[in-house]
Formats: sequence, C-alpha cells, structure tokens
Amino acid sequence: MCELLGMSANVPTDINFSLSGLISRGGHTGPHKDGWGITFYEGLGCRTFKDPQPSFLSPVARFVQEYPIKSETVVAHIRQANRGDVTLANTHPFTRELWGRNWTYAHNGQLKGYRSLETGHYRPIGETDSEKAFCWILSQLAAKYPKRPANWHAVFRFIAVLADQLRQKGVFNMLLSDGRYLMAFCSTNLYWITRKSPFGKAKLLDQDVEIDFQSCTTPTDIVSVIATLPLTGNESWQKIEPGSFVLFHLGERIL
Repeated sequence: MCELLGMSANVPTDINFSLSGLISRGGHTGPHKDGWGITFYEGLGCRTFKDPQPSFLSPVARFVQEYPIKSETVVAHIRQANRGDVTLANTHPFTRELWGRNWTYAHNGQLKGYRSLETGHYRPIGETDSEKAFCWILSQLAAKYPKRPANWHAVFRFIAVLADQLRQKGVFNMLLSDGRYLMAFCSTNLYWITRKSPFGKAKLLDQDVEIDFQSCTTPTDIVSVIATLPLTGNESWQKIEPGSFVLFHLGERIL
C-alpha cells in the first residue's frame, strides 16, 4: 500500500525533515516505488509536484528538497500501485476546485465496488480507485451544500461519514485539505504528532538524520505532522483509531 504525509502549522513551515523520511521509503527503505507527489498551500494558491518515478530516485524530489518552500498546510504521498498503471495521471495527491478553493486529497488503501460511485461533474482523469473516491466525495459535498457552507466543523463531520462509507469498500486512509483545514481519516494506520514549545530533538527512523527544532523555531510555533507510520523513533506519536478522524487548523487539533 501507499504512505501518506501531512502537515498543519500556524506559520509557514519547512517540511523537509519529515519529507526526507517519507522520500526514503519511496523505493529505498520501503516498497512504495510507483510515484510520489506533494502539494504546498500558499494562501489561496497551491503548488503541486509529482513524479511517477520512485521518490528516492526522483530528480523532482531532489528539486523540492532543495527549494525552500514554506507552507502552513502540506499533503504528500508515495505510491505502491494496486489500481491503475504507474503514470503521472495516477499519481497522488489529486486537486479539484470546490466553493472557490483548491481541495487536495491523497489515499492509502484499496477499494472494491468503487466503479459504481456516482461522481457528477467531478470526473476522474486517471484510472485509480483513489481518484474516483475523491470525485465522489466532492460530488456529495456539492450536492449537500449548493452554496459555500458556514459551519466548517459540520462539513468535516459529513466528510467523515462519507469516508466511513468508503471504508466499507476496503481500506480507506485519507488526507484531505482545503488549505486551511487538514483532515486525516483512519481505516487501518495513521499517526500524528504536534510539536510546540519547548521544542526538542528528533531523529528519523529511515535516515541517519537528527534535527534540533529549538534552533529553527520560535516559542509560538505549532506544527502537527500526520503520517501512515511514525517517521521518528524518539518522539511519542498518537495513533488515530480506525474508523475515526482528526482535524487540524493552524497546527492545532480542533476536533
């Protein structure tokens, strides 16, 4: 299966430390060699970088690591293909517009019976069950909220209901964001950690890399990271219970 990585922060933040751990799992320390992608939000805009090559060998991955992008919300994915060919069109994350905002989604798992999902005018570009499920979620949201909603907590609770329906079709671990909020729904494995003052040191599991967050943060910084499996071995990651979700806004868990 694939692996997910997300970040929510209260200030524009560099995700390179966590990204280095994920990229290593894309064909080096892990089997997820069928493409990778990442979306950085910057205000109303977002930048997405994708490559169907293994992330560990990807020139695009090296470019992203060397390019000093800071963001408040990030969604990333490394792929182990089970539905659809290894192509750019099938590479996560996927982005669509809804209510005048860019929504970004990545999925880990495999679904059955997904072809019957009605997606309205949100049509998949690639062949994956993942993108089909994303289009279905958006079509359900657009039908329930014809106008831009005001109660965003209710919106994400409704998305959790939809995600649970997809979970009945197989494994459905998901990251979803509109740039302000970052939602993680767990079917089998998803973990999260919030880092805030007093900051300490962290060491990656997949690389011999250690960072002292105290040296690159301020006392008011708050950063939450979500991953399929913990990326560091000397920190306490929280497991999301299967069938439940967490929602982050500006680094803080709010639901």
